[in-house]
Amino acid sequence: MKNVAIANIADLNKIVCIDSEIIGNTSRRKFIKNAIDAGRCIIAMEEDNIVGFLIYDTNFFECSFISLIIVSPSKRRKGYASLLMDYMLSISTTAKVFSSTNRSNISMHKVFDSNGFIQSGIVENLDDGDPEIIYFKSK
Repeated sequence: MKNVAIANIADLNKIVCIDSEIIGNTSRRKFIKNAIDAGRCIIAMEEDNIVGFLIYDTNFFECSFISLIIVSPSKRRKGYASLLMDYMLSISTTAKVFSSTNRSNISMHKVFDSNGFIQSGIVENLDDGDPEIIYFKSK
């Protein structure tokens, strides 16, 4: 059974483990811990196992911004990213929600499109040769 919840500090190691599956290290541990402490980390679960997470903030021009969505590679294409986004939108304290991904991240573009986000801009020079595409959705 799929479920979502606000992460708590007891979830930190499992979340960092999933993140390290993707980036190959635990360098975002402090960032993840700070998001959990602030109540801005949402987890997706299958049964009692964490399979993905979303981190957001509300400091993007006074709008919500989804800064990170990670789903364990073995659990992708099963609706967990959409589940996380839907939940985040339902609890967002702002009417506008933004996020972004590199132009090269085709699978994430598909997730944004299928969840009703629209392209809203582009930022050059964050990653050489791979611009960041900004997405937007109104609640």
